[in-house]
Amino acid sequence: MEDIRIKEPIREPLKEPEKTKNTINNAFASHFAKSMFVAVSALVILSFIGTRMFTHVDLNLYGYMIGTLVFLGGFFYRFIAWGERPPTKIMIKKGIKLLFRKSTPKTSVNHLATYKFIWNRGIYRWAQHMMIGWGCIISCFVTFPLVFGWMYFTMEEGGYYTIVGMGIDIMTVPADGIIAFFSYNALNFSALMVITGVCMALYRRLKNLQARAEQQFMYDFLPLYLLLFISITGLALTFINVFLHGAGHYAMSLIHQYSVIITLIYLPFGKLAHIPFRPLSVFARNYREHYAKKSTKTCKVCGEGFVSTEQSNDVIDVLGVNNLEFQMKEGFHLAELCLPCRRKYRISKFSGFATHEVPVKEANQNAKG
Repeated sequence: MEDIRIKEPIREPLKEPEKTKNTINNAFASHFAKSMFVAVSALVILSFIGTRMFTHVDLNLYGYMIGTLVFLGGFFYRFIAWGERPPTKIMIKKGIKLLFRKSTPKTSVNHLATYKFIWNRGIYRWAQHMMIGWGCIISCFVTFPLVFGWMYFTMEEGGYYTIVGMGIDIMTVPADGIIAFFSYNALNFSALMVITGVCMALYRRLKNLQARAEQQFMYDFLPLYLLLFISITGLALTFINVFLHGAGHYAMSLIHQYSVIITLIYLPFGKLAHIPFRPLSVFARNYREHYAKKSTKTCKVCGEGFVSTEQSNDVIDVLGVNNLEFQMKEGFHLAELCLPCRRKYRISKFSGFATHEVPVKEANQNAKG
């Protein structure tokens, strides 16, 4: 008889659970927590060095310090939420790889210093942005070092001041000299610049019909009013100290301080958020220029090049990640059409007439600005 035996199933050896890598990311609950910890730790270390082991701390600026920390929390929260989006990830990842292009310094100057990209929109708007932008930048370069003790002044005998930066004596200047004058009045000059720029912006938004139709008080006007209020109260402090011999200084200093703190807390969540986000425009510019030189995507309708092949493919991939399909029955993807043809194609879906195939350009298709 045939020997019939029950075969036992072959058992694979148990695999040991993979050990979790002990990386620094595992020490934090989220990217937000890690970013805040690193930022606050860096500020504490820099303040420790700048104030010579916390021996030169100005407690009158304590409120500004707290407002700055809250601002950092809001900034990282919004930046990380924005950076987790698929299109943002692509732009940041490829932008970092292209950061050391030869054109990066020039692009940085045009986008962050001279605002050349606004020049095409008109001299008035360019001057307006220059006043507001550089007024805010100068005020930040002066305020934050003073708040965290990275820079301060000590009084020497004989009417001389010593400028201290990061705990190191940089220079000794006469109290009535030109350097001391510009150092003490830097915030006054920046306030005048911001007031000029804000007034220009308000005038344009109230007089320009297109701007008036698009403006919202909370989103467009409130940030300008906050900047204006900060600048005016800051100038009022100087006026009180110089002409009123300090009368009312305490009350005005609190009003100014609260206005700055409220603005810092609001900044990451409103229209002013584009100020700290602005450096990333260099990434976007490098991304467009680099891949445009490699290969240009031609429109499936008019045949004109309108964007790099890389960017067109990235748009299609991102839409796919978000389960948004725009593959048309004519055999092309909507992202493969230039903007004018895309608009005309959408019109054709409502009108029933193939308007996208009509070889007529829009009146403002090649307009600057």
